[in-house]
Amino acid sequence: MSLALPAPANAPADARAPRTVDETGLPFLFLAELLGKILLQRGQLRLAELAAHTKLNVSVIDPLIAFLRSEKLCEVARIGNSGTDADLCYILTEAGRARAQAALGRNAYAGPAPVTLAAYVAQVNAQSVANMQVTRSAMAAVFDGVVVNPVVLDQIGAGMNSGRALFLHGVAGSGKTYLAERLRDLLVGTIAVPHALMVDGEVIPFFDNVQHCVTEAAVTDAALTEAPGLDRGSAPDLRWIRGVRRPAALAGGELTLDMLDLRFDPHTRLYQAPPHLRSNNGIFIIDDLGRQRCTPEALMNRWIVPMDRNVDYLTLHTGHTFQVPFDVIVVFSSNFVPQRLSDGAFLRRLGYKIEVPAASTDEYTRLFRQACESVGVAFDAASFEYLLACHRERGVPLLACYPRDLMRQLRDLARYEDCAPELSRRTLDWAWDNYFAAGAPGRPASQERRERGTTEYEHA
Repeated sequence: MSLALPAPANAPADARAPRTVDETGLPFLFLAELLGKILLQRGQLRLAELAAHTKLNVSVIDPLIAFLRSEKLCEVARIGNSGTDADLCYILTEAGRARAQAALGRNAYAGPAPVTLAAYVAQVNAQSVANMQVTRSAMAAVFDGVVVNPVVLDQIGAGMNSGRALFLHGVAGSGKTYLAERLRDLLVGTIAVPHALMVDGEVIPFFDNVQHCVTEAAVTDAALTEAPGLDRGSAPDLRWIRGVRRPAALAGGELTLDMLDLRFDPHTRLYQAPPHLRSNNGIFIIDDLGRQRCTPEALMNRWIVPMDRNVDYLTLHTGHTFQVPFDVIVVFSSNFVPQRLSDGAFLRRLGYKIEVPAASTDEYTRLFRQACESVGVAFDAASFEYLLACHRERGVPLLACYPRDLMRQLRDLARYEDCAPELSRRTLDWAWDNYFAAGAPGRPASQERRERGTTEYEHA
């Protein structure tokens, strides 16, 4: 299997939880405003609840609460009758609510305390995807049972070790997207991801429940670590979520240039990080390159610098531009040859340009047998030879998608006729006619027979 080198023990996510405001790396007034926004949105909260929400130690929260109280922005209320500090909760005053509303107007983020950009950069470098090794045995394990050209498999495996972009090209239906999506299974090991980043006084929410999949063990550890009243002085920094599987994002024809930049919504007053930033330490697949609403040249020009120097530049709505790591294996998938999509300057930055060809007869046979098995149809050698003859006579290449798609049509017909699916010349003709409509390569077999006035295979 593939190997992932562990992050160094001194990586920011492995450091102990900060015990003072200074150790967080965040400005004192910023953290005080963050507490104000949380109290405004959630009402009265106990100290332990504030600590759990911000992912900070109580020793960090204490001086912040003291400051809010001294400024008459926050006051103490007692709930419960235990007579202990556990009964104390904090609530904003009128002045505190006004101050918190003003803070929300600038940036509405009110979640866990962010980490600094410098800490994030250090963490990404410590768990870089470039440290990962993919071997032939790993490729064989991930693609076990998958019918794929062995030459293509070796090219992809070597390309994954390069840390550079891969360009998979070939005719539609050759299996490029399926191969690209399968590559995510090569990403072994877990990483640490921050809840949010702080850049030049602005907070960028980072952790994404969809793109960042947390392992079950990590969820259990977090629940234990965040138990109420726990002294986190010796615990790791909870502003980081550990045990996150290396991300694998997929974008298709919906991708636009503005999606690749940092976006600030003036209505919600929140930032949205671009998908390739959230894909750091993982893989980012752009499917159907050439079908996006932006031109391939524009898309590729946007990424010339990131792919060449492994850094990207993003801009806050304030105009401040900053540098972030670009630690992503980018996989392009396209029906077009590389030379048609861009110039030599960009093609030079594509580490591997891999053609995914049509299947050989042996590969097509294996694909067809798998398709038969998936829909519960007995394989019939004579009927399959008839299908191969149809491909030859009409010049239709043996593409990987055809067996699955044709057999699904046989399954649909059987459901309609309320009978078991059957592989025969009659059913194959019916599926071929539906699949290869007018204008597709070749002419439907039954249409040709109708024009010749023959019913040679009608009841075969």
